[in-house]
Amino acid sequence: MLSVALRHNALSRAWQPRGQACVILRTERLVLRPPRQDDLEALHHIFSNSDAMRYWSHLAHDTLARTQQTLDGMIASNRETGLEFVIEFDGKVIGKAGIWRLAELGYILHPKYWGQGIARESLAAILGATWDVHPTVRDITAEIDPRNMASARLLTHFGFRLTHSAPATIQINGEWCDSDYYALERSRKDNP
Repeated sequence: MLSVALRHNALSRAWQPRGQACVILRTERLVLRPPRQDDLEALHHIFSNSDAMRYWSHLAHDTLARTQQTLDGMIASNRETGLEFVIEFDGKVIGKAGIWRLAELGYILHPKYWGQGIARESLAAILGATWDVHPTVRDITAEIDPRNMASARLLTHFGFRLTHSAPATIQINGEWCDSDYYALERSRKDNP
């Protein structure tokens, strides 16, 4: 079960970022809501975890100030897309997921919550809302580390297709990492 709550009736008209629609997604177990400044400690608990950050595009955060920069970026991105969320489970922030740089998908969970279907539940809600809130978006993209097989399976579950791979796209802690690029076309969203 999925419900979408919107302020300013954003679904009934073309998306206008300046309208500041506040999208809150509710699933059977989760609340996906816009990030707030008081999420800093919870997000730092995730972004400072080296397992959670293993396939991320930068190292685990070693300071609260670094997580503050990420949180500020999430809030700014939400002004553009309206679809940048923290994931709440049992009232606790356990991750983030959303659309940024219209329309690239990104997500991260604290490892304690891996393997419970939470990422799948979150992405189902976010993908559905993206097509509704942004009717002109033709496709949604995602970039992952090819070693992250769980993310590859998750994306293909939703109908994303691998479009291309690129070697040595980012250097993390002295190691060059490759990238796989995926896309979900609007025309395939209901027919993976």
